[in-house]
Amino acid sequence: MTGALVIVGGRERKEADNVILQEIARRAHGGRLVLATVASSEPEGYFEAYRPVFQELGITDLVELYVEDREQAHDEAKRALLDGATGVYFTGGDQLRITSQIGDTPLERRIYDLHRQGAVIAGTSAGASVMSDTMLVRGAGAESHRVGDLRMAAGLGLVKDIVIDQHFAERGRIGRLLGAVSQNPRTLGIGIDEDTAIVVEGDAFRVIGSGAVTVVDGHRITHSNIADAAPDRVLSLFDVTLHVLGSGDRFDIANRRPEAADGAASGD
Repeated sequence: MTGALVIVGGRERKEADNVILQEIARRAHGGRLVLATVASSEPEGYFEAYRPVFQELGITDLVELYVEDREQAHDEAKRALLDGATGVYFTGGDQLRITSQIGDTPLERRIYDLHRQGAVIAGTSAGASVMSDTMLVRGAGAESHRVGDLRMAAGLGLVKDIVIDQHFAERGRIGRLLGAVSQNPRTLGIGIDEDTAIVVEGDAFRVIGSGAVTVVDGHRITHSNIADAAPDRVLSLFDVTLHVLGSGDRFDIANRRPEAADGAASGD
């Protein structure tokens, strides 16, 4: 059975009430948890910061996976770190570093295998963006989106037809998420605040943590200037659907419908 994805908006709490790390530890079932620090060019300190927290949560077999360059992703010793793992957690940094270092390598394929076998795969910040098949790489926040101001790339593809942005409210990233959705309205945009996560199982997700998750649905867009306007023009979009979900709320990805924490589904 395919495992869950825990996709975190960054800056998850490590002290008391660390509900996101608790969720990851619970789903790892006390087995080996691999802390993948691949996204950072300077990974020192990540492992030391997470180790005492996960030990407190019952994870006694925490190992760090880091690759200096792509060649190491073919190293059997690196792949052996994933043997018997019940969870993998990608930390923050640069999402392009993850895909460029491990994409289409035995290391990446081993992570896919673990996921299909039931392991939880989690990621925070850059480790969140890389979960989707298309990922946001660059784009200005805190201002209206300009048509030419966005860079996207292929992600790991653990979840399909979704684009994920993180540190969402804190960095004012609604404009660039709208820009991402405008490029292909079939893609569902998901913006995740800090200390907030979505737990994806099958074709639905549940929100946990202290912030909000913003869902941008473009399938009913009636007008967009993304293809025709000059790069410095402000993006123009009509009839975009927007949902804001809090802890406990759920979202049906297949049917693009939210459900409140009390179980009440929204109407059409």
